[in-house]
Amino acid sequence: MSQVTEYSEKVLDHFSNPRNVGQIENASGVGTVGNAKCGDIMRMYLDIDENNIVRDARFKTFGCGAAIATSSMATELVKGKTVEEALKVTNKAVMEALDGLPPVKIHCSLLAEEAIHAALWDYAQKNGIMIEGLKPPVNDIEETEEFYTMQGEGK
Repeated sequence: MSQVTEYSEKVLDHFSNPRNVGQIENASGVGTVGNAKCGDIMRMYLDIDENNIVRDARFKTFGCGAAIATSSMATELVKGKTVEEALKVTNKAVMEALDGLPPVKIHCSLLAEEAIHAALWDYAQKNGIMIEGLKPPVNDIEETEEFYTMQGEGK
């Protein structure tokens, strides 16, 4: 028996008309994360200027509509922010900006958060800097504590 999933207008808009699709040549930071269970893979590209401001953000995502929508919204949320502000873009912020996600799709917002963190980590490594609060990236979001917390919320 199939389950009908309700999406907000914003999710549908970001899926149908995703913003910032593509890659950035010579990106300041690139991060790739996935979820082996559902097969989603998200790659985030960041262009960060000399003042640590995210000038541009792009993504390539292989996944469902919610994964594409969360990638699109995440890039919108980090553009123009400092690296410290970009680090604070959480999965909850992405969900709120999209007017929510169905419980079975919440993991997509976590994928977006982790892709931002992975790209920031790459930027920090390339430049020999430390960004306070930034942890080494995960390859699969199932490795994160947040993922297991979401399991109890009906993933």
